[in-house]
Parts: sequence; structure tokens; C-alpha cells
Amino acid sequence: MKVLIASDIHGSAYWAERLAAAIDAEQPDRIVLLGDLLYHGPRNDLPRDYAPKRVIPILNRLAEQGNLIAVRGNCDAEVDQMVLDFPCMADYAELIDEDGRALFLTHGHVFGAGFHNSVDNLPALAAGSAIVYGHTHVKVNEQVPGRPAIWAFNPGSVSIPKDGSHSFGIYVSGWPADEAFRHVVLEEA
Repeated sequence: MKVLIASDIHGSAYWAERLAAAIDAEQPDRIVLLGDLLYHGPRNDLPRDYAPKRVIPILNRLAEQGNLIAVRGNCDAEVDQMVLDFPCMADYAELIDEDGRALFLTHGHVFGAGFHNSVDNLPALAAGSAIVYGHTHVKVNEQVPGRPAIWAFNPGSVSIPKDGSHSFGIYVSGWPADEAFRHVVLEEA
């Protein structure tokens, strides 16, 4: 199973289009969006080509494939659900791969592993599970401190990175956690 993981688009039509092109190229079995899809948020500068109304059809086209999972970010609101054709208001979702590994999918403002200003509120997860979150706009791919049996993965931010590069993540089941997750940098066209 190949899962493409993206977070923090924040209404950037330019970066949403770049992400959609990457999804076409990667051909994942599942697409995961970890929130903060349309609104830039009061603490962020406007991202490149800020145009939430142009992002809506891009995301809705992704959902037409029937393989999209989305969770709510701290900048997402009920009005977003009114224009998006897929559920996006849950604080978390869980994806179990064919090997039985649980991926706990969340934005990082309600549940998190404590990295880079994500909350330190790790849910009870079985050994071998992973917490997959966004929110901080900083890439993470490592064990949770004090919980070595739990892996933490943050794909970084599609549109407003705080670590220097626009990115998303790929998860491929069947590998140990330290090899199953990887970051992909989105280059500017």
C-alpha cells in the first residue's frame, strides 16, 4: 500500500496544483490530507497564489477517486466542509495497512507527539503504530521520545514551510517505520 500524505495547503492554488501533479505522478493507493486546507490562518503570511476558491475544485477532483482521507486542522471551519465533497472535520482518523500497522492521522493541534510546537498529547497507540500529523510545517520522521515503539511522521507543509522546503510524504507498507516513510520536496515550476 502506497499512501501520499500532505498537510497545510492553506489556500495556495499554486501549491495545490503542484501537489495534484505530484499525486498524478506518484499514483498512491490512498491520499491523506492532514488539515489546514483552505484558510491561511491568522498567524501565517499569505501563501503564494492564495486563492481558496481555486483550491476547492482541485481537492474535490482528488476526492473523486474515492481514496482520500482528510482530518480537520486548526484553520479549518465548518464552512470548509460545505464546499468540500469529502469529510474533513474529524480530529483524527486511523488507517490500518495490510500488514496491520496503524497510522493515527491527525493535524497536530489536538493530538501530537510534542515535536516543534505540536501538542504533547499522544493517544494510546499500540506498539508499531505511527502518529502522522501536520500543523508545525516542519518535517519529522523519527521515534517518539520516550515511546520508542511509536513512530512520528510529519510531511511538512505544502505551501508555508517553516523548515525551508515545500513538501509532502509517502508511506509504503511492508517496511520498518524508519524506511516506510519518506519526504518528497515539491520544487517550484
